[in-house]
Amino acid sequence: MSDLVKRYTSSVFFDKRLWQADITGSLAHADMLAVQGIIAAADHASIKDGMAQITAEIESGAFEWKLDLEDVHLNIEARLTQLVGDAGKRLHTGRSRNDQVATDVRLWLRGEIDLIGELLIELQTALVNIAEKNVEVILPGFTHLQVAQPVSFGHHMLAYVEMFARDAERMLDVRKRVNRLPLGAAALAGTSYPLDREHVARALGMVDEQGLPAVCQNSLDAVSDRDFAIEFTAAATLAMVHTSRLSEELILWMSQSFGFIDLADRFCTGSSIMPQKKNPDVPELARGKTGRVVGHLMGLVTLMKGQPLAYNKDNQEDKEPLFDTVDTLKDTLRIFAEMVGGITVKPEAMERAALKGYATATDLADYMVKKGLPFRDAHEAVAHAVKTAIGQGVDLSELPLATLQSFNPKIEQDVYEVLSLRGSLNARNTLGGTAPAQVRAQIARHRGRLQ
Repeated sequence: MSDLVKRYTSSVFFDKRLWQADITGSLAHADMLAVQGIIAAADHASIKDGMAQITAEIESGAFEWKLDLEDVHLNIEARLTQLVGDAGKRLHTGRSRNDQVATDVRLWLRGEIDLIGELLIELQTALVNIAEKNVEVILPGFTHLQVAQPVSFGHHMLAYVEMFARDAERMLDVRKRVNRLPLGAAALAGTSYPLDREHVARALGMVDEQGLPAVCQNSLDAVSDRDFAIEFTAAATLAMVHTSRLSEELILWMSQSFGFIDLADRFCTGSSIMPQKKNPDVPELARGKTGRVVGHLMGLVTLMKGQPLAYNKDNQEDKEPLFDTVDTLKDTLRIFAEMVGGITVKPEAMERAALKGYATATDLADYMVKKGLPFRDAHEAVAHAVKTAIGQGVDLSELPLATLQSFNPKIEQDVYEVLSLRGSLNARNTLGGTAPAQVRAQIARHRGRLQ
């Protein structure tokens, strides 16, 4: 094989991160081979000793990864044979690199999903913390980026907690399908050796919710499909989309046009030419990196769409997008948990903005409905009231009672409580609403769930 082809087909310099999963899977396979009497106890002992030495070499950086040996599996197997002789050659009995790599990726990804779950808890906790500090802070809620209704800033932050909670649920669900054993499927058709695949599954913790061994039931499917990687990347894409949406708001809120928040200096940079600038680089990068993860999802789907059964070399291309998706998501979640904890909220600026947009107009319409006016008529009457307020350059709450009564004679003095931002906030005291009492109840619920 030419050097060019060796470089083109080699995966060792990116799939070597699978070494721990490869050794773990190999040890479980060797244990099963010994129990089944397929290899001798002495060979089993030699394999365990050799793998212990290889582990120490890799952890210390002394292990030599060789391009000629193509991938992580052949590198480890060659070193094992070098250390323990024929016992190392017997390890591959009853398996193929096809089912071996499918097992390694699943084992590795399972561990990464567990780490991502922990990071999602940390980010949700950071969001709950800032929500709890700002339950009474009034933020203009937007639709179409136009001021719509006043909401609690804490309520707004809890919206992202809900998103990331669903991301955590998806990760747990994906984990169930990742945590199934392909090993023993061999190249594509199974093997003539009397393997106990369920023994290996139990040894590797590949069990279902009832604690029963979770084993891929069709050898062709076991070695050839990567839908578990696609499904994980789809879940990761949604998590990144949620960080991107939060990023967009942080960027807007930090701008001089809004001035609602400030981010800690360590998450921002200055300009190379404009000394007054403080640029929100971290959320901007997260927004950009979301496109990168979306691209990996499209790449993996495209990778699989045209492959006939069973294994094809195309599947070597699953690892780099999968690895980068994991790295990008973990880094983003980790830095966001820290960044959210460093947000400085500016309540006065938020309240001033809420007052500019006639955010209590719906409250006035609701008030009229409670006085007996059909909602559509109330809606039209309030539209005229807003037009009048705009013409006079005042808020609805600043219109004289006589003026308001010209739109509906049933309006009374108590309307001014309805038209206040605080009154509007407190009025929305239904499950899931923005009233401070509801926000506090949701915070308590999330605290109990996240502990």
